[in-house]
Amino acid sequence: QVQLVESGGGLVQPGGSLRLSCAASGSRFSIYAMGWYRQAPGKQRELVADITSGGRTNYADSVKGRFTISRDNAKNTVYLQMNSLKPEDTAVYYCNAEKLLPPRLNAWGQGTLVTVSS
Repeated sequence: QVQLVESGGGLVQPGGSLRLSCAASGSRFSIYAMGWYRQAPGKQRELVADITSGGRTNYADSVKGRFTISRDNAKNTVYLQMNSLKPEDTAVYYCNAEKLLPPRLNAWGQGTLVTVSS
């Protein structure tokens, strides 16, 4: 099983920036689709952004133009650059690794808290 460890969360003022990182264990990182999800208090977990093994990206409408997902396969790491943060971005952010073809994979990190507040 792949282990995912997120880092980079914290408290930031509205309009500020943060970069989240997710480091994956193992040697097959490059073939996984990677995603960032978030869950705010009292709400369901939602997709923020994802990136395929080939580098194609997808974003939730609420973060388009503000967030950028990227991956460094040499470092087994996926990033989420978050700019122009808003209070409604406050949530626990989770990293996900997925592989649909057998052997299938769906792994989650422990989450990192992002709080946007003045």
